[in-house]
Amino acid sequence: MRVLLADDENSARRRLTRLLADVPDVEIVGEARDGLQALGHIESLNPDLVFLDIRMPELDGFGVVRAIPPSIRMPLIIFATSYDEHALEAFEANAIAYLLKPVEVERLTAALERARRLLASEAERNEDELRVQSLADSGKRLQRIVCRKANRLVLLDPSEILWFYIDGGIVRAQTETENYWVSYQLNQLETGLDSKTFFRARREVLVNLSNVKSIKPYDSSTFILVMSDPNETELLVSERRATELRQRLPGL
Repeated sequence: MRVLLADDENSARRRLTRLLADVPDVEIVGEARDGLQALGHIESLNPDLVFLDIRMPELDGFGVVRAIPPSIRMPLIIFATSYDEHALEAFEANAIAYLLKPVEVERLTAALERARRLLASEAERNEDELRVQSLADSGKRLQRIVCRKANRLVLLDPSEILWFYIDGGIVRAQTETENYWVSYQLNQLETGLDSKTFFRARREVLVNLSNVKSIKPYDSSTFILVMSDPNETELLVSERRATELRQRLPGL
């Protein structure tokens, strides 16, 4: 198993390194000190298994999982956590592997055995991937957005993004001066971002209402949103969504 260690604590990574040194079928292929670095290593190193700390700078463990692009096979994830007993119920209910820090040998051995079983069974691995993604998505606000341009990964605050849109099957994020592609689905962004700020103007467009410069009527039933970018881009609101926009903006 090709393994990546992602934890902002040097001591935690060193402990895992020591414990894994005597496991004959494990090769540590990289280490990451924060979530953005972890995401980059997952994409470049393609590990089989990631020991992923939940609380990390830049991007937490759940944020890393949510930002893995569909073109990359999600590795097996073993979450490392200091959560209390009640929070761990969410992991146990979904049969998600987790390790309490400091990591104990017995739990590590059990987690590795589970990983071997999942790697040997495509069906079980697919089920596990869905459970991990579901746990990462559940009730978690997207605090930072992982954006991509060329070979760069950039973390942006959602307030910096004027709108998201689908272009040729790819979700893109538009800021005042830059255009990026993102690996999130538009539905993920709609549910993960503040619903008071972001509005689904139509099926392929999600707009940051804070960056709407003006609104123009399009016909008797819908509107055009004029954005605050230098080009004052105009985004059409679908007829179905226009009703919701009126509710969001009384007096429209």
